[in-house]
Amino acid sequence: MADELDQVKLECLISSRLSSMKLNYFMNKFSLLGRWIATTVFCLSAIAFVWQGAFFANTSAMADTSTHLIATADATDSLRNKSKEFIRDTKDNVKEAARTNASRVDDATDSGSTAERKANKDASRIQKRAEEDAARTEKAVDNNLNAVERTIDNIKGAFTNN
Repeated sequence: MADELDQVKLECLISSRLSSMKLNYFMNKFSLLGRWIATTVFCLSAIAFVWQGAFFANTSAMADTSTHLIATADATDSLRNKSKEFIRDTKDNVKEAARTNASRVDDATDSGSTAERKANKDASRIQKRAEEDAARTEKAVDNNLNAVERTIDNIKGAFTNN
């Protein structure tokens, strides 16, 4: 009886090993097949996205010869005016803030105090710096927009000489 039991255990062990070997063999093949399928799907989707982009791109802007696509000097003049208005508004806001702060210190202190004199001196220095900074910024805007206008003119000249 013990020999039969040992033989049954041995047969069970052998059959389980054989079946596990077959399972690993087939699972390895399924894993390899799964990797190939995933790679194929990825490549096909990449090709489809590239293909879709090539055939459905909106190319009407390239074929359009309307003048609204060409930069004009009027656009730079408008930009220059808007930029200068913004710079002047900012300068005025800084100056007003300096005046307001100086008047608050004046109201809070006795007349002729050290804090009042310092606040007034700071306010005048801030207003002076605001004027200088605004002038420098306006000059820089003019220089940059003049460079843009020259570039636009050069590009227009290159296309009209053909």
